[in-house]
Amino acid sequence: MDSRLNDLPLDHVAVAVRSFTDTLPVLERLTGARASAPERVPAQGVEVCFVGRVELIRPLDGNNGVARFIDRRGPGLHHVAYRVEDVGAAMTALESEGYEFTSARPMTGAGGHRIAFVHPRSTGGLLVELVERG
Repeated sequence: MDSRLNDLPLDHVAVAVRSFTDTLPVLERLTGARASAPERVPAQGVEVCFVGRVELIRPLDGNNGVARFIDRRGPGLHHVAYRVEDVGAAMTALESEGYEFTSARPMTGAGGHRIAFVHPRSTGGLLVELVERG
């Protein structure tokens, strides 16, 4: 990978769930952290909340990637997110090295942050999110 993208800081780890009800209390007890208020992200078809650096991601309906993920694999680790200064520049650099993305341009994620997902077929099966926090 291009040295400009080495040593990216971990932003969060996302867990796909059917409902927040069962998982939130467990994570709150385990970590001692309080969950953030749930936030709907209509562009992604999900609702999310955070407990520390763990993002719980719940599909709003059965017609999106997170719902299909849960149907195929059950609840569990969905993606790992790294923080970048400029999502567009990171996409360009990674594309020049042969990485593929799930979209042609950055999208809007939770908190209004610009995001992009590196396609799992480019990473040996792991969905990687790039997050630009401004």
